[in-house]
Amino acid sequence: MQFYRDGYRPGDPDVQPPSPEALARPDSLPEEVDVLIVGTGPAGTVLAAQLAAFPGIRTGIIERRDAPLEVGHADGVACRTVEMFQAFGLADALVREAYWVNEVRFWGPSETDRDRIVRTGWVEDTPAGLSEFPHVIVNQARMQQYLLDHAAKQASRLTVDYGLELVDLHLGDDGDPVTATMRRTVGERTGEEVTMRALYVVGCDGARSNVRRAIGRELVGDAANHAWGVMDVLATTDFPDWRTKNVIQSAGKGSLLMIPREGGSMVRCYVDLGEVPAGDSEIRKTTAAQLTDVANAILHPYSIDVRSVAWSSVYEVGQRVTDRFDDVPADQVGLRDPRVFIAGDACHTHSAKAGQGMNVSMQDAFNLGWKLVAVLTGRATPDLLATYSEERQTVAKDLIEFDRFWSAFIAQPTVDPDHPERGGVTSEQMREEFARQGRYTAGLATRYRPSTLTGESTHQGLATGFEIGARFHSARAIRVADARPMHLGHAHVADGRWRVYGFGDRGGVELRALAEWLTDSPDAPTHLFRAPGDALDAVLDVHGVLRAGHHDLDVTGLPEILLPRSGPLGLQDWEKVWAIDPADDIFAARGIGDAGALVVVRPDQYVAHVLPLTAREELTAFFRGVLVEQRAAAVR
Repeated sequence: MQFYRDGYRPGDPDVQPPSPEALARPDSLPEEVDVLIVGTGPAGTVLAAQLAAFPGIRTGIIERRDAPLEVGHADGVACRTVEMFQAFGLADALVREAYWVNEVRFWGPSETDRDRIVRTGWVEDTPAGLSEFPHVIVNQARMQQYLLDHAAKQASRLTVDYGLELVDLHLGDDGDPVTATMRRTVGERTGEEVTMRALYVVGCDGARSNVRRAIGRELVGDAANHAWGVMDVLATTDFPDWRTKNVIQSAGKGSLLMIPREGGSMVRCYVDLGEVPAGDSEIRKTTAAQLTDVANAILHPYSIDVRSVAWSSVYEVGQRVTDRFDDVPADQVGLRDPRVFIAGDACHTHSAKAGQGMNVSMQDAFNLGWKLVAVLTGRATPDLLATYSEERQTVAKDLIEFDRFWSAFIAQPTVDPDHPERGGVTSEQMREEFARQGRYTAGLATRYRPSTLTGESTHQGLATGFEIGARFHSARAIRVADARPMHLGHAHVADGRWRVYGFGDRGGVELRALAEWLTDSPDAPTHLFRAPGDALDAVLDVHGVLRAGHHDLDVTGLPEILLPRSGPLGLQDWEKVWAIDPADDIFAARGIGDAGALVVVRPDQYVAHVLPLTAREELTAFFRGVLVEQRAAAVR
């Protein structure tokens, strides 16, 4: 973490000095913003945290509730989401507070007495090597508060305007600001309508999204037909696996999914309530006491004595998705740029069984956020924004298909050996399927297809462990300047910049030549796509990983792109040169051969391209398809 680039300042380094724009902002609701975020759910808070780092971007965020969420519905935090939190500097606090899911244990009917359950096996929750971070459990409300606190500490001092509900949107002519009509929901002025103009509006306002309704989108999909009750309980019990994740199948009494919560005492119980007619409202009246009775029947001969219920609900499994995640009609796709977007539950809904709802919603916003920044700072043209719907709708469809399979699979009864014709699954089949789905539930199954943002796999063989279109799979290296062993991916900050990692060739000749070109050539993307006066690394953050020990390298002898100067004092950045960690060779771990490799990583941590170290024209051509040539624009 670097926090003296502009000179020494005392106090908490996480709290940035307020920008002139923040100091000049009026206390009242602004009349016009660049981006209006509607809703402070998982997607809205991630987007707020991203945009808050850019005080030149006028951002507003509204929430119909009168205060932040206190009891969250979601709780599972996939490894991929923790990786994203690392880019905001929030991962350490998150994993310290959270419950770590290390194992999944399985219980089923005893062979000698099917009225009783016995432990039938276990699997490692997340296969080793998938991520440097664990799968954790923490209250959704805490996740959102982390992000809101982060936004409030940034130079823009972005905070939420509570008690405002979006009523309608008026798009006007192409290019004109969108007019948002909002209604006050609390206080003396409840019911009063106010308006705000915005260049872009992002609906993160849940499954009943008013933003989605305003742009004429609909959630389409399967009707719900299976109900589950869920409750967060504080209880005493004789069940021996109370503090591990459990999948419990009974003989004819339903299934139970138990997930311990943070804090050492609370546990979330998902209770199978069976098949229900679509739209059955009676099932929603099931009380926590009734859920406890069902859970105890399933757990026999064990039981839980619930002392307190922190939260409970009943929901019906269903999977739905919209046809697009923006406001562009089908007959105008490619003819005009989007101005209104929807994210998270506003555009895709599914069951809680895969644990992906909150996680995928956050990744929606992480995908959209850097694109809005690129457009609003002039680094990219507005047609970049069309890629949000193109990329994330495909991800949502894949999630729907997975969730449809997974929610049905986990709800199946256990096989009765006396009546195999009734179907079901064995405990062994359940255990094997959990293990097989580890990559998906870790949030690591997303693969972006080749496009302007994702290159072809022509040179994938140069770095087989950095799969094009997948998230950057971090590995350990040693930072040369201070001999600190750390994960290379932790150099990736949520600041809107692209990362370019040069992995050295044997002898280092080609890597040095590449660094010299990126430093000196006016045709290099480091110069073409940054505005005059900006730091050398303002758009492309270049790192060099050398095939040597850290004691064998002199950072000061490397080209300037690996030791760039920035800020009002022109200070050097010493954190861009890396060496091999003898305990875990990154070249071997990620399949990088003697020729080395150039790995290009998007601002949202996904691998955009793998190229040879000699690929000058190819690298420039790739960025020319995404970024605006700032120097050429300045000359005109």
